[in-house]
Amino acid sequence: MKKNSLLSTIYLWIVTIILYIPIILTVIYSFNDNKSPVYWTGFSMRWYEELAHDRSMKEALINSLILAFSSCGLSILIATSAALAMRKRESKWDKIITYLSTLPIMIPEIILGMVFLGVFSFMNLPFGMLTLIIAHTTFCIPYIFSMVKARLQGIGTQLEEAAYDLGARPFRVFWDVTLPSILPAILSGAILAFAMSFDDVVISIFVTGASTNTLAIKIYTKLKTGVTPEINALATVLLVVTIAVILLSEITKKKEE
Repeated sequence: MKKNSLLSTIYLWIVTIILYIPIILTVIYSFNDNKSPVYWTGFSMRWYEELAHDRSMKEALINSLILAFSSCGLSILIATSAALAMRKRESKWDKIITYLSTLPIMIPEIILGMVFLGVFSFMNLPFGMLTLIIAHTTFCIPYIFSMVKARLQGIGTQLEEAAYDLGARPFRVFWDVTLPSILPAILSGAILAFAMSFDDVVISIFVTGASTNTLAIKIYTKLKTGVTPEINALATVLLVVTIAVILLSEITKKKEE
């Protein structure tokens, strides 16, 4: 029994090391003084300094933040409203609607990107920030909807019914009872949706315009000319942001429990 446990532990460590070696090397070589991504010549912060003074990178970062916050904000409104509406009425179509709501995160991104491209072209929408926000909102909604719906099923309706019995109006019940109860689920879903929107490349390439770049697309286009320490530095920054978002999401989930 102990032998099997030891072998399992060793196997787990080997797999973990193999998975994380590329990430560790990316972080290490972002501090390499040499421009070559292979040869280490000394520690330096020059690539982070160049990254901070890169105007195109700053514009791409601002676009990514605007896109992520906008899509998350719209997703919160749509997903929360849908979850609340489905809770107040029982229908034989609820399971089908719930299943359909998860399709945007189940369909391969390249197919979803092609669908958006065809729809936006048919509608003659100008490709740019507007089409990016619509596309990102579509695949962000399921993350928030599923969490809010699960939370609503868990809390029941007793507190709201008690508030109505005490004479509270519907808006007051929602603001004082329902919203505080589902807020952790909304925040947890929104954080996850923000990370997915901020990191998205495939769908964004299909629906963006020539003058609108996101940070993820900028990294992708720069990689075509080869990996440089500046790209490693940018990847390290994104890695730190992603880890922070994941930790924040986990903290929110624990508070919800």
